[in-house]
Amino acid sequence: MTHLLKDPLIAFLGLGAALFVAATLLDGDATDRVINVDAAEMNRLTQQWNAQMGRSPTAEELEGLIENFIQEEIYFREALRLSLDQGDIIVRRRLVQKLNFLTEDIAASQPPSEAELRAFHDANAERYRLPARYSFRHRYFSTDRRANAKADAEAALVDPDAKGDPFMLQRAYAERSERAVGDLFGREFAKALAQLKPSPDWQGPLRSAYGWHLVKLEQALPEAQPPFEEVASRVATDLAAERREEANAAYYEALRSRYEVQRL
Repeated sequence: MTHLLKDPLIAFLGLGAALFVAATLLDGDATDRVINVDAAEMNRLTQQWNAQMGRSPTAEELEGLIENFIQEEIYFREALRLSLDQGDIIVRRRLVQKLNFLTEDIAASQPPSEAELRAFHDANAERYRLPARYSFRHRYFSTDRRANAKADAEAALVDPDAKGDPFMLQRAYAERSERAVGDLFGREFAKALAQLKPSPDWQGPLRSAYGWHLVKLEQALPEAQPPFEEVASRVATDLAAERREEANAAYYEALRSRYEVQRL
């Protein structure tokens, strides 16, 4: 008898029988057994196929899609009937996520007016301020390849034929903020670059996280506050995000007041 219990086929049949018995005991109303495949569902299946395959399904393919939908719906209902969704952290998180999405969709159902967008822009003007930006070229002198990279860079200031070293990043950058330059070359280099004046001549050398550089600063744009029209799309995106966040917070507070929490 023991060896029968270890047989995979016997174990599978036993599990199937257990699920069938449980489903019978937990059987609900007869209406739960009705699956409606209406025109809207067939249209959804057709559009989904079209998006994936680039064409409409044939009659045979559509019938296959419908059968797959029916099988999925039956399995879904039976899983719920057996409470297989209980205690599953992935299902739990997905349901929480879907509820959040539903709240956000309601919050975003009414697009803001231009007056609301402009008011949000004015109240958050600093968010859209452009920092100072720098356009420059550089020549690199590696501390790994040279005995005295800084001295070689200084000599190259007066020797136009002096060669630099290969560099893993770009040789030229356009309209990069001090922060962006610092992310690439290090804060010391970015701060020193910001102190330079635009010039057709090479300047430096400036130390980076990689070595030493001669820099030709071609342009330095000061901080600027762009007009609303130039950042309108960003404003709309930011306002929508803020409204979704506010809607979720308000919805949670309303639900929270209906629950009693007992810390045991």
